[in-house]
Amino acid sequence: MQLFLKLTVKLLRLNHYFVVFITLLLVIISSAIAYLLEPNTFGHWFNALWWVMTTVATVGYGDYFPKTVPGKILAMLLYVFGIGLLSLLIGKIIDSLAELQRRREGGKLKYQGQSHIIVINWSKKAQLAVEDLLDSEADLAVIIIDNSDKHPFDRPRVHFVSGDPTSAEVLEQAGIHSARSAIIFADPRIDDSSLIDGKSLLVASSIEQIAPAVHTTVEIVLEKHILNFRHVQVNDFILSHDAVSRLAVRSALKEGNVDIFMQLLSRKYGEDVFELPADPNWRTYGDAFQALLSKGATLIADRTDMAINRRLDEPIPSAARLFVICNEETINKIRTERRQSK
Repeated sequence: MQLFLKLTVKLLRLNHYFVVFITLLLVIISSAIAYLLEPNTFGHWFNALWWVMTTVATVGYGDYFPKTVPGKILAMLLYVFGIGLLSLLIGKIIDSLAELQRRREGGKLKYQGQSHIIVINWSKKAQLAVEDLLDSEADLAVIIIDNSDKHPFDRPRVHFVSGDPTSAEVLEQAGIHSARSAIIFADPRIDDSSLIDGKSLLVASSIEQIAPAVHTTVEIVLEKHILNFRHVQVNDFILSHDAVSRLAVRSALKEGNVDIFMQLLSRKYGEDVFELPADPNWRTYGDAFQALLSKGATLIADRTDMAINRRLDEPIPSAARLFVICNEETINKIRTERRQSK
């Protein structure tokens, strides 16, 4: 019994490719021997291969079976060794799939996709952001980088990388070079606000050094640290408590204001903000405003300039980035009409 257990352990430790090679070799050689021993029984080498496969996988279908003593001895050997080797191969495949799943849940796999969004430091705010990102685009992939040992949000299109986000190796494992953008959230496991922003600054610096073309958004706890982040060319800053405080004030002063802002912040319901390239037929902001309004969209800004509705007679610059408020159905309709008119 001990000898059998030792042999089983050794077999389970065999290389996956070696087991596949031995299994294929056994099937091919056994098929050739079976055909050589009983050519009249099988008639063709492929029929011998069929018999070997059905014998190894089950106990045969009975359409072909050996009639001579050497052929029956071969069948007996296949029952013992062939079925055992095939079982070992199946066990190896199942073990490989299980190991792949363990590595995926543990954040050890490298992401190979493109145009994904990386979310760094897991928290409740990060979870809400990931949910909103998944709702925003049907084919968008999100990569979470965190120091935890297990996937914090196991959902379709959500990949996990475990490790220090300041490490170049971890960032490359998350596919930082091919990412569309990265969002750095404040680490909730750190108590000191300065240390939280310090870690975020290190992460932003690492991304800037490795992949400067990636758009970076950082959550900052203390407003006085914004100047430090400007030195590493972070694209956007979000103050942790600033938005909540301002929304609370708006709610206290004017009832219903918060609902409007929440609609614009979330893609799950209501209207949203979309970027739309300027149409060559639009000469002024007024042309753009009237054309978009007739289609159900409201022009609100050119880049960060929200005063353009008071300058409707001004020409639209060539580098304009127009933003409109509408629902997803309207923006898709406008974009479709643009493509069809070209």
